[in-house]
Amino acid sequence: MASLPQYRVYAIKYAERTGRRTEMFLGGDPHDAPMAMDYFVWAVVDPGRERAWAVDTGFSAADAARRQRIHLRGAAEGLALIGLDAAAVRDVVITHLHYDHAGGFADFPAAQFHLQDDEMAFATGRCMTEPAIAHAFEADHIAAMVHRVFERRVAFHDGDGELAPGLTLHRVGGHTKGMQIVRVHTAKGWMVLASDAAHYYENLADRRPFWIVHNVEDYLAALDTALALASEPDLVIPGHDPLVFERFPPASGDLRGVVHRLA
Repeated sequence: MASLPQYRVYAIKYAERTGRRTEMFLGGDPHDAPMAMDYFVWAVVDPGRERAWAVDTGFSAADAARRQRIHLRGAAEGLALIGLDAAAVRDVVITHLHYDHAGGFADFPAAQFHLQDDEMAFATGRCMTEPAIAHAFEADHIAAMVHRVFERRVAFHDGDGELAPGLTLHRVGGHTKGMQIVRVHTAKGWMVLASDAAHYYENLADRRPFWIVHNVEDYLAALDTALALASEPDLVIPGHDPLVFERFPPASGDLRGVVHRLA
């Protein structure tokens, strides 16, 4: 049996903001202190086959202005820093359709987008009539994804699926109805890009959900799934935690704080 590829994995920071701890956790937090949030997209690279996958697409400068976020770079600019051409990327995983994960689709004109059935149904169904749920989505982003469906550029998944040997998708729900995470075989073992199944390491350690949550029971089960899929807890990568860049080294000396290599 052939051995699995050992993928390289990169976290690319494209935006940031500072909120309050009381804003970040379901039920609030007793410490009303500032809490930084970083925004990432990820790249998974198979050096042996010279192929790369993007995980999520970020958002645009216009989205950032509307949401009062600090936009640093687009997904294409971030990928270019590690020698990847977004226009040539053939596959993009959309972990979920919130504005900060699905707003940079235009940077990937040749890509097929991998999305869970439940997520598209969630983002185009009756739940979007409820402001308490819809506020984290942008109608233009969802409409653009619908256009890509008609262009036959969306690969739908119903549960777990394999993109390539050693690279798999796992539907977990919780944060959104069709939330999916990515499991990657690396030289360090199995790594899980949790995206917003866990925004912060604290969500994992303390089992406290982020405040935006579709189903609390599914959210907590998603934490367990992510931990079970990873070779060790330290290889579960949360979606917005600045500590990721403290725990993993920069891709090169001049990319500290911009692109860090996870594996």
